[in-house]
Amino acid sequence: MTSRTGFFALAAVLFLTALVCVGEGVQLIATGKPFGIGIGICAFVIPGIGLWFLRQTVRFGRTTEAMSRELEAEGGLPVDELKRTTGGRIDRASADAVFARRRAEAEATPGDWRVWFRLAVAYADAGDTPRARKTMHHAIRLRTQALS
Repeated sequence: MTSRTGFFALAAVLFLTALVCVGEGVQLIATGKPFGIGIGICAFVIPGIGLWFLRQTVRFGRTTEAMSRELEAEGGLPVDELKRTTGGRIDRASADAVFARRRAEAEATPGDWRVWFRLAVAYADAGDTPRARKTMHHAIRLRTQALS
């Protein structure tokens, strides 16, 4: 299953769950009992949080995809530069060298979203997803400021 197919499957499950929660919430509120009303309101809030999270994820994906296309058109899209062992694991020395180079680029031009994008890709290639997302969010903020 591709990541897009998985995303759409999970999004569909989220929407169905939200519909069920809202339906149950309406029934609980209709009971007129304070406890039922409280749980019914929660049944509206929880799917709202899930839908907000889904929206944020879609925005992140679309923005990074647009940035990737822009970098590819400029010829600056990075590739996986990390050397791997025969077992497929990332060579630590190779990762350190790529990170050092990408970090130096980011420090040399801290206002350029392109270098932060490439640093985020280096993190992602190494499997460091939390740092990759944080760095990509920084690249998105810089790009948004540049477009304004």
